[in-house]
Amino acid sequence: MLEYMFLPFRRYADFRGRSRRMEFWSFGLFNAIVYAIIGGIMLGTGFSLQALENGGANPLGVVGSLFFGGAGLLLLVYWLATIIPSLAVTVRRLHDRDMSGWWYLGFMVLSLIPLVGFIASIALLVIMFLPGTAGPNRFGPDPKDPASAQVFA
Repeated sequence: MLEYMFLPFRRYADFRGRSRRMEFWSFGLFNAIVYAIIGGIMLGTGFSLQALENGGANPLGVVGSLFFGGAGLLLLVYWLATIIPSLAVTVRRLHDRDMSGWWYLGFMVLSLIPLVGFIASIALLVIMFLPGTAGPNRFGPDPKDPASAQVFA
């Protein structure tokens, strides 16, 4: 499972091919763990929601010092580093379902509409849980097929 957590970083901007559910959800778990650790560091170094609620004399200064100092900067850098692999693994996961990656753009646009966005987000989540198509499809060989040497090349 640890191999699948780091596979999207090795295939950083590769939007071609297919990705298994294991790769997608392991990467999501890895991101959740990293964000929890960074959040714990932020809380351990003095960040508190009370500081944001009180605001002080300069509310923008409180928010700026939160995100551009110490662990907040680390959070921003990690988020920027994982945008492209997150997009790529989601597109490859859609490819595993024999769907074009453009569906992801459609789901993101629909998520901007208040009620429709909630339904679209749940639909994308359900699609990510469904198994991929068995055998090769138009996006490449089956990643679960051990006989295929081209899957992770």
